[in-house]
Amino acid sequence: MKILMVGSGGREHALIKKLKESDRVKQVICAPGNGGIACDAQCFPVPVTDIEAMVGLALEEKADLVFVAPDDPLAAGMADAMQAAGLRVFGPSAKAAEIESSKVFAKSLMKKYAIPTADYEVFDCAQKAVEYIASVGKYPTVIKADGLALGKGVIIAESFEQAQRAVQDIMNDKVFGDAGSKIVVEEFLTGPEVSVLAFTDGETVSPMISSMDHKKALEGDRGLNTGGMGAIAPNPFYTQEHARFCMEHIFLPTIAAMNAENRKFKGCLYFGLMLTAQGPKVIEYNCRFGDPETQVVLPLLKTPLIDVVDAVIDGNLAQMELEWSRQNSACVILASGGYPVSYAKGYEIKGLDSRGCAEDVTVYHAGTLCKNGVFYTNGGRVLGISAQKNSLREALGAAYQAIDKISFEDMHYRTDIGARAI
Repeated sequence: MKILMVGSGGREHALIKKLKESDRVKQVICAPGNGGIACDAQCFPVPVTDIEAMVGLALEEKADLVFVAPDDPLAAGMADAMQAAGLRVFGPSAKAAEIESSKVFAKSLMKKYAIPTADYEVFDCAQKAVEYIASVGKYPTVIKADGLALGKGVIIAESFEQAQRAVQDIMNDKVFGDAGSKIVVEEFLTGPEVSVLAFTDGETVSPMISSMDHKKALEGDRGLNTGGMGAIAPNPFYTQEHARFCMEHIFLPTIAAMNAENRKFKGCLYFGLMLTAQGPKVIEYNCRFGDPETQVVLPLLKTPLIDVVDAVIDGNLAQMELEWSRQNSACVILASGGYPVSYAKGYEIKGLDSRGCAEDVTVYHAGTLCKNGVFYTNGGRVLGISAQKNSLREALGAAYQAIDKISFEDMHYRTDIGARAI
C-alpha cells in the first residue's frame, strides 16, 4: 500500500512510524510534513487546509489510502472530498467532525442524550456572558471558544476579573479568530484528567490505552494552556471500573447519539474525561488522534495499525481484538521559549543523529526543518521525546536522560511530566 498522511506534527510522525511497521505498507508520503518526517516519508509542500490541492496530490501519487490527521481539514470536509474523488480515507466526515469543531454542538449533544458532562450555558453576546458569570459567582469557571483554536481555546478563570478578561479576549478582541463568535461558560470540574482515544467504525468502539496529558506550559500545571507539554500511558487513575462505566455511559452512547443525529463517526474519537467524585464526565471530544497522546499510546499497540485502519473504514472493527503491550510509555515535549505565545524559529538543534533520532528513545518531530542534514526549530512544539519501559519511572528516566543530550537556544520543557502518577 501507498499511504498519504495529511499533517505536519509529532502526531503525524508517530502515525507514520507505526504504519511503516507493517510489511503491507510499501510507502508513506506526507503533506506538508516536517524536517524529521522527511526521514521517514517523502514530503510535499501542500498546506493541510488546501483540500483541492490535497485531493490532487492523492490522485497524482495514486495513494491507496489517505489518512487525514489534523482537526482543521477534517472540519472543513477533507475526508468527504477524498471519498467523493473515489479515494479510500481514514477520518470522519465534516458533519461528524463537528463534535470537535463546535463546543456548542458537543455540549448540546451531551445534554440531549444524557451523556455525563459539566453544567454549562452558551452565549453569543459578551455582555450577557459576563452578567451570567457574575450571577453564578462560582470560581474557578471555564470559558471555551466554540470553534477550533489549536487546543488553546479554553481559559480557566480563577476570579470574576479573569473571567471578564477571558470573555473580552475571546469574543471582542477575537484572540482565537472566528472560533470565539460563541462561547461556552462551563462548571469547573475537579479530579484526575484522563484522555482515552478510541477507534470506531460508527458502531463498535475499541478504546486504546488511557493516557494523561499535561496542558499547562509551566511546572506544577501553571501558566497558559498549550497543545500539550507531555503525556504518559497508561493513566494510573483510570481503573477497570472507570473503563466499564465509560463504555456503558459515555463511549457507546456518544456513537449512538451521533448516529441518531445522522452524523456517523468513523475514525479516531478522542474522549477528554474528568474523574469527578460523581463519576467520569466528558470535558471535551476531539475528532482525531490527540497530540501528544498519540506519541505515548501508539507505541504500545501490538496489532498492526494498518489492519485497524482497514477495519474502521470497512466497518469490521467488531471482528478485531486489539493487542496492547503492558509496558509504560512517556513523552516529554521540547518547546521553543515563549510558546504558546510568541517564539523565535530557526535555531539549530544539537544532539540528534543524521536521521533526527537519539539513542534509547523515539524522537517525534513536531516543529522542525532540515537543511543540508542539519535540523532547525520551526514551531512552538519542536520535538517529542518518547520512551517505553517496564515501569513509568524507567520510561520517564529514559526520556529525560535523552533530553540531557539535546539542545537548542531557548529550549523549554517541563521536568515534572508524569510526576503525580508515580
